[in-house]
Amino acid sequence: MNTTHPFDEFGINLFSEQVMKECLPHPIYTKWKTATNKEDALDRPTADAIAHAMKTWAMEKGATHFTHWFQPLTGSTAEKHDSFIEPGEYNQPISRFSGKSLIKGEGDASSFPSGGLRATFEARGYTYWDCTSPAFIRDHVLCIPTIFVSYNGETLDKKAPLLKSVEAISRQATRIVNLFKDKDIKRVHAMVGLEQEYFLIDNQMYHERKDLIHTGRTLFGTMPPKSMDLRGHYFGSIPTRVQAFMEDVDKELWRLGIYAKTEHNEAAPCQFELAPLFNEVNIAVDQNLIIMDVLKKQAEKHGFACLLHEKPFRGVNGSGKHNNWSLVTDDGQNLLEPGDRPHENIRFLLFVCAIIEAVDKHAEMLRMAASCYGNDYRLGAHEAPPAIVSICMGDELEIVLDKLRRGDSELKNKVETQPYEIANLSYVPKDTSDRNRTSPFAFTGNKFEFRMVGSSRSASTTNIILNSIVADSLCRIADELSNYKYIDDIRKKSLDICRAILQKHSRVLFSKDGYSEKWLHEAKKRGLPNIPHYLHSIDSLIAEESVKMFERNGVYNKTELEARVDILIEEYRKSVKVEVLTLLDVSKKDILPALVKEIQFYADAQNALGKTNAYFTRKLDYLLSLLDKLDNAYHTLKKAMEERNKTKNSREKAYYLDEVVVPMINSLGDIIDKVEEAISRENYPFPTYDDMFLAMQ
Repeated sequence: MNTTHPFDEFGINLFSEQVMKECLPHPIYTKWKTATNKEDALDRPTADAIAHAMKTWAMEKGATHFTHWFQPLTGSTAEKHDSFIEPGEYNQPISRFSGKSLIKGEGDASSFPSGGLRATFEARGYTYWDCTSPAFIRDHVLCIPTIFVSYNGETLDKKAPLLKSVEAISRQATRIVNLFKDKDIKRVHAMVGLEQEYFLIDNQMYHERKDLIHTGRTLFGTMPPKSMDLRGHYFGSIPTRVQAFMEDVDKELWRLGIYAKTEHNEAAPCQFELAPLFNEVNIAVDQNLIIMDVLKKQAEKHGFACLLHEKPFRGVNGSGKHNNWSLVTDDGQNLLEPGDRPHENIRFLLFVCAIIEAVDKHAEMLRMAASCYGNDYRLGAHEAPPAIVSICMGDELEIVLDKLRRGDSELKNKVETQPYEIANLSYVPKDTSDRNRTSPFAFTGNKFEFRMVGSSRSASTTNIILNSIVADSLCRIADELSNYKYIDDIRKKSLDICRAILQKHSRVLFSKDGYSEKWLHEAKKRGLPNIPHYLHSIDSLIAEESVKMFERNGVYNKTELEARVDILIEEYRKSVKVEVLTLLDVSKKDILPALVKEIQFYADAQNALGKTNAYFTRKLDYLLSLLDKLDNAYHTLKKAMEERNKTKNSREKAYYLDEVVVPMINSLGDIIDKVEEAISRENYPFPTYDDMFLAMQ
């Protein structure tokens, strides 16, 4: 009888710090540790020793290959496998893995999107080991997390800028903490917990839906009699088949050292959620990408298809990836914890106000960072936050912030006698208000939850921007405070800085119903940007203020930002193009023939009667009208796609698709929905929503 518990195997496929400490000589481990703390660089002998230990560990666990696992600008991950085997003496096979192979690899940079950073004929791209993220084994392959750069050093991935943003916010947050006389702090870590929502459907039905296969979402489909009306799925009993899938997902993630903690049914039929514990942002993003891949591969093993699209089903709640973000010092202090001492309270207020300033100044960029074309169908759809970026601080904290902003007579009297008394928040409970699910950016006790992020996206871009904009605000604040020597002066000046920030940026604070029409009007009155279409937010990356901000913090240069804008616009165009071509193909080859078959059935029935029948006449008239509408919508969409080639460049094509073509996609989908409602099950060529949802019960 096997008595091994899954917890006993936790981290067995992770080359963790504990494993390194056990299998490396102490001097080698110490050198690696100083390198991860940015205090020194790894030399070649140290790298060789680590590589040998890593290879021995991996081969003992059955690994035959290694790969530099990286995150190109496709938004997913990439890997090229090389075996450990090499010819030895007398051509006998030996295993070898050097420090050089560990630290540096080479891929084809021209085959990944670069936004013009690389010409097609310039092929070299290099991967470099990220020694702060542990290697791991999957499917007998040792996966080594790396960055990806071009021959000339431009970043071609999402990890390198993320690491730069991590350094930026650590540097500036540490300055603030040390100004408050906490001199032992050397680093501040951006910590993230990523909740991942997803859908599961029967794999056979998935393969019968061309739209799901090619685009990740259904381009048409009518709501079943019972969908979300009774909310019976949410937090309900997990179906047995799904529970078996979740158990295998947990086991694989635990073996990889990922603390998969929470799993449950989500609000929509066939929708579920998985949430791990918090981790340093770089590792959290790596782990989330692994989680997404594990979900998809385990789903196949259990006869499911895992859908990570933000809106797989029209009219049904979509999926997000909630980004829970906080700042923690290297000795474990959460800088977003209100605390129970005035010194900590003022520091807390200062960090909160820096975040408020950053979010208000860069709201458009945060809108972009959370999204993609697919997220446009989710945001603001009474299931997710609206496309207007705002912050919910909770009732009690908003009262404190408002008093500080107004500087009324009561507050002035207190400040004169005790400059930091207003910051004594010891009475504020951890949960300062009911959770506001309509808020895009909500304070939830000791962290901020950024709820806008799309489920299919890498969380790298979101956290690159969040880290960078907050680091920039903290830098400005630290520069001001550095002119003061005494702690009482620093505390008083901190409150002055907070007050100035709140007087300028409190427009972004909103704790009420983000779904209401009143909020749309109120947000417009406040001057907050409302960007319903993701495409219109992309250029925020290359706004003059954005470029200066990124360059000040050493995260991106202007050329790298321009390249990413080109890539995002191209990605948008291709996403829409695939949807159009799929919908045209389905309409012509499947829906139109099915409708004609239905018409033929009623025409034959009418003829068999030998006389005119009112029901058959009405039915035929309606089906024929649908045929005309479907045919017209098909040709209109096809012609519109041909017209797009008359536009001059990628940007103009994208805006043409957004303004002209996307509404036509939805219109043609609406007509197909009417066809589905009008024809018999025998003639309809695809699994319906009802079929797919019922198959999971």
